Amino acid sequence: METTEKIAVETSADPEFAKAQKLIEQMPDSPVGYSRIAFLYIKKARETGDFSLNSKAESAVDKSIEIKSDDAVARKLKASLQLTFHRFDKALELGKELEKEFPKDAFVLGVLTDANFELGNYDAAFEYGQKMIDTKPNTSSYARAAHLRSFDGEHDGSVELYKTAARSADPTDKETQSWCLVQLGDELWKYGKYAEAEKVYDEALVNFPNYYLALAAKGKARASLGDFENAIKILTDANNRVPNVETAILLGDIYMKTGDAEKAKQQYDLVEVIEKKIGVNNDQKRLAMMWADQNIRLDEALEITQREHEMRKDILTADAYAWVLYKKGNFAEAKKASVEAMKLKSNDARILYHAGMIEKELGNKSEAVKFLKKALETNPKFDLLQAEIAQKTLQELS
Repeated sequence: METTEKIAVETSADPEFAKAQKLIEQMPDSPVGYSRIAFLYIKKARETGDFSLNSKAESAVDKSIEIKSDDAVARKLKASLQLTFHRFDKALELGKELEKEFPKDAFVLGVLTDANFELGNYDAAFEYGQKMIDTKPNTSSYARAAHLRSFDGEHDGSVELYKTAARSADPTDKETQSWCLVQLGDELWKYGKYAEAEKVYDEALVNFPNYYLALAAKGKARASLGDFENAIKILTDANNRVPNVETAILLGDIYMKTGDAEKAKQQYDLVEVIEKKIGVNNDQKRLAMMWADQNIRLDEALEITQREHEMRKDILTADAYAWVLYKKGNFAEAKKASVEAMKLKSNDARILYHAGMIEKELGNKSEAVKFLKKALETNPKFDLLQAEIAQKTLQELS
């Protein structure tokens, strides 16, 4: 009962955890209490950004499965946690096992949607996403459908579905509501609608004060609008609450843009610390892309992205691999990966920028101009520093 005692000590002050602990004490041979505690840990991790709680959730789930190996609730939570830890192949395997028993279970369909999407099995992801929304049209299915539409270039449809997801959320579940709003804001930001995005981020913060995802997103919007002073304050607050790779990179870029190279380096160094301390499953492609942007540690960056690309065939991993190959001077292989990164109509300005720079080095001027122009038209501040390079390169080519 070592697991039980540990959970009791750490959660005794929380009434919901206390109720779950009581269930364990009343029914020590039942998986119900442990599964309940696992669910609460997952929920708390989402609310606080303390992802170490997911490891505690997994321990509780494993205890449930140890007690009853075929317990449906515990197995569903286990599959979901595989996604959290970026064990996407394992999530897919568990999801398919559950699908045989529960073919119309919306939770299982959600796991299969996410696992296939992250592995780059896009036809299957879209198929499962549609099944999920047909089976149970709710916040979870609307949000997944919005995400899929975004990656398929359906901006208006994605916006409407994120709005529907936020409206349909349980009004007592402030974190879920605000998470949906942040996703909506990110979709608006992706298309250069920075002021509109910031309004949505503000709504998320009013709904769920100091929400770390909304704070980081608002800081991003402030930076995109050129308000670096307030962006620094907001992003620093967000990173003090929950250290985040994207936030640290953006802070570094702002400091670099405003002429403070020392503070910029501190933030860039922090990125590696964050990845090593709280990164999941060695997924360090964003760190590798930062190194590629800065033309440093390219061999390490190539090793990271090549390894990741062998395991996953999603477009973001392909794009990271393409960018590092480009920086290494392997333009032919970079183009192959870049073409792979554009197999969906995602309209991701960073992917388009990378494609344009690769085409330039291959001597394909018209293609380079087309991609760079589209990147800047879609989101002129897709990256504070790289967007400037895109603009300068486009002017040179034109």
